[in-house]
Amino acid sequence: MEKKKISSVQLIPLSFLIAIAIGGLILMLPISSAAGQWTNPLVAFFTSTTSTCVTGLVVVDTYSYFSTFGHIIILCLIQVGGLGIITVISMVMLITQKKFSLGDRKMLQESLNLDTDVGILRLLIRIFKDVFKVELFGAVLYSISFIPEFGVARGMWYSIFHSVSAFCNAGIDIIGDRSLMDYKSNPLVMCTTMILIVLGGLGYVVWFDMSEKIKAGIKKRFTPVQIFKRFEEHTKLVVTVTATLIVSGALFFFVAEFKNAGTIGNLSLFDKTINSFFESITLRTAGFSSFPQENMTDFSCVMSYILMFIGGSPIGTAGGVKTVTIFLALLNVISYIHDDDQSIIFNRRVTDESMRKATVIVSVAAFAIVVLTLLLIVTNKVNMQDGLYEVISASATVGLSRGLTSSLDSIGQIIIIVAMYLGRIGPISLAIFFAGRGHHKSKCRYLEGDFFVG
Repeated sequence: MEKKKISSVQLIPLSFLIAIAIGGLILMLPISSAAGQWTNPLVAFFTSTTSTCVTGLVVVDTYSYFSTFGHIIILCLIQVGGLGIITVISMVMLITQKKFSLGDRKMLQESLNLDTDVGILRLLIRIFKDVFKVELFGAVLYSISFIPEFGVARGMWYSIFHSVSAFCNAGIDIIGDRSLMDYKSNPLVMCTTMILIVLGGLGYVVWFDMSEKIKAGIKKRFTPVQIFKRFEEHTKLVVTVTATLIVSGALFFFVAEFKNAGTIGNLSLFDKTINSFFESITLRTAGFSSFPQENMTDFSCVMSYILMFIGGSPIGTAGGVKTVTIFLALLNVISYIHDDDQSIIFNRRVTDESMRKATVIVSVAAFAIVVLTLLLIVTNKVNMQDGLYEVISASATVGLSRGLTSSLDSIGQIIIIVAMYLGRIGPISLAIFFAGRGHHKSKCRYLEGDFFVG
């Protein structure tokens, strides 16, 4: 009897599960805790999940509860989870000169969500090189503030940890129990964090396309508009949607929270502007906070739901349904209303498969959030607003909370663990994992039925 091989699509969610299990077991050890005691298994696995899934929700204070060894393990999980476990394994294989089979290339292609495996190994090397450069750049900028405050050794360690955490959109910090609230009037820390979050959320393909076209444009003395026109259509869409979400989100928060003393009301005009942009950016899967999320107005809370649900862009470190996905899903609706026979973006036609996939992802993600929110409300005494915020934050791997995470009981924590895991691999990926996806072509065509919709 022939053994059934695990497909690359099935191996991706399984690899995250294995990493979470290994991380959880290590974090349980006494060496991982500051007190030198065994850690509760649920706390350890919750922390391992939030690190590997680059979410940022925590049930214990990361700074005070875990030892330096524990912090190093958490940082490794964040880096591996942000880059993708299959990507990291593939890089190790490349370094050790292991031969890549067609199956290995296919697995790497699936993990990076690419349409082809042509040039996949060159892309892998470039990803690691550029990620290292960006994280090093972020660490240097952070060190300007952290070294004078904490000393050389701790300042450098904090700079490295937070640079990786910000770039991977994890939002886990080891400064204290207030995230970045003590730095809301420090433009260097705030702007460095925003830059790292955005770069991680744009996606590697967008990076490479932008860097190449900008360099070529500068040499030929093109205007910014001319350079933008030479971007690939995917890059144009990602940049346009990302910029629109950042600016519009910042504007909404600036207006809604302008007089709110619990958030930005007591800050200077400059700091209000910086913190509004910071909130708009961090909500799209980063998880750092410059003010308590529970102090926001209801309007800002609803805006937060939307921004968290959308998340970052494909082939990057961010979570959410992704910018391109939500745009295509909305375009699908608009195309149906206008009765268009094709959907066009930047003079390029979007395939029916892409439109269909985008609509399915948004629908399944929304359904999963509703189910998990209902489970959380039934099992824990939480209101709808806070429960929905927690679940969307977890499933979109954002990591922001309205002060709810640490108060959840064991069942509530397990629900959030499931939400974080689903958010990192995607509900559809999990369905494929259990179903074993294949191309099922019907041998016969049935007569059309009359079904009344709407």
